[in-house]
Amino acid sequence: MLNNELVKPLDIYLTRYTDTFISLSDRTKLAKALKADLFVSLHCNHSDNPNARGIEVYTSRKQAEFSKESVFAGYQIERTLCKKIGYESRGLKFANFQVLRETVYNCASVLLELGFLRAIFLYEKRGRS
Repeated sequence: MLNNELVKPLDIYLTRYTDTFISLSDRTKLAKALKADLFVSLHCNHSDNPNARGIEVYTSRKQAEFSKESVFAGYQIERTLCKKIGYESRGLKFANFQVLRETVYNCASVLLELGFLRAIFLYEKRGRS
């Protein structure tokens, strides 16, 4: 979606193309080998609270060469997802996740929690997609 709106589309690489396990270290090594400009780690959140909603965007706590770019990218991604898709924002946050720690010195990096699995199942039960 976002790539279609860019003047110069991005080259996008996935760490996996099938449902296979790839270690966190191998994911970050791939980003380094590809000399990525941006590393995005996609996840779904979970909560026992059935009312939990929204997306969270994380960047590294470390002050490194790409810290500002990571915050900027995270903010732009969050803003776009909320505006274009209607997601609720749970904010831009800082964390010490391994994939962020291992990429922040090589490229901008963000980890996205794209909603709650419990909420997704509730939507399906109510006939929503």
